[in-house]
Amino acid sequence: MSALRHRWWAPVALAYAAFVLVGLSAGVGGVLLPAQIRDYGLDKATIGTTFFSFSAGFMLAGSTAGALIHRFGVRAALAAGGGAYVLAGLCTALRPPFLALVVIQLVAGYGTGILESVLNAYLAGLPRATTLLNRLHAFFGVGALLGPLLATWMLDRLPWTAVWLVLALICVPLMAGFLLTLPRGRTEVPETTETGGNGLLAAASREPAVLLGAAFLAVYVGLEISVGNWGFTFLVDARGQADLLAGYTVSGYWLGLALGRFLISPVAARIGMTDTGMTFACLVGITASAALAWVAPGTAVASVSFVLLGFCLGPIFPTTMAVAPRLTVARLVPTAIGLLNGVSVVGGAVFPWLAGAIAQGVGTWTLPPFAVALALAQLGLWWLLAARMTSPSGTPA
Repeated sequence: MSALRHRWWAPVALAYAAFVLVGLSAGVGGVLLPAQIRDYGLDKATIGTTFFSFSAGFMLAGSTAGALIHRFGVRAALAAGGGAYVLAGLCTALRPPFLALVVIQLVAGYGTGILESVLNAYLAGLPRATTLLNRLHAFFGVGALLGPLLATWMLDRLPWTAVWLVLALICVPLMAGFLLTLPRGRTEVPETTETGGNGLLAAASREPAVLLGAAFLAVYVGLEISVGNWGFTFLVDARGQADLLAGYTVSGYWLGLALGRFLISPVAARIGMTDTGMTFACLVGITASAALAWVAPGTAVASVSFVLLGFCLGPIFPTTMAVAPRLTVARLVPTAIGLLNGVSVVGGAVFPWLAGAIAQGVGTWTLPPFAVALALAQLGLWWLLAARMTSPSGTPA
């Protein structure tokens, strides 16, 4: 085991760093939106079309990542994803016309999706995979909390395009590190790609529990990204916070997300709480935090509610992935996980766009009640999903 750890510690560390970069990309988005709206002279609904193009690229990545790994190996697949990410960042840094920006976001989504999918598959094939994957997603939260700080600091000095230039440049040494530390060939990930993939996808798509899980994660990601993208605008316009404080608050939201992933699950396991019970408790906390941001006046309470909301959101996505084997038969589990991940990004496009359209037509104050509605939808979907899970031993729960 020690020899194995010695061999793989560098790629694992690079994987964590890559997820910090992915989190940075998510975290800067909300802070950059007002600057992009002013620069292009667009409304909130129109700028939201970039969410859809990014998500389309992400979904395309999900459908091709397995083939890339199977044919070329993890090393080459990561190079392809990183190359697409760097290309998109450099093109964005040139301040393209808006229609070109929409296309570039397609490339950015593809590159990001390849990096996420391949690194998840790679770590899943290593010893202590569950611990490694939980940490991997926690480091996304670390990057997401640093993103608003980076973007806010840079926007005081530079145009918004410079932020994407920095992200692209950060990706270059990461990809060089993967190329230097990962072996060539197709042996880094156990063979999980099965013939007849279309048949497996169709079979998984007919499983009610899998469909409920996909819907649940679509709402979850929609809520997480809606608050992350539009929280800065809400805090400035509806709560009167200064730009710097609003940036710190959004960072606190992402910090809460990271801490929730590091802390809640171990504490719940220590006190004997099941994954299902822990998720119910977190969903109640999400609803309460969103309601607090809605009804409580003042900037301080708004900041606290955002941090609590992120903290309660933290373990939801990793926990849902962890219980995926309880949603279907063993042979469909890899396909089901891919379906859950792919559908979740649809929610990450539709709901933030909808939140922006509502804010444009009604006002930015609508973000908290919008979040409450999504939180209640999550509670209902999880209740239905929990009723269809088997126990960890495979018997009906």
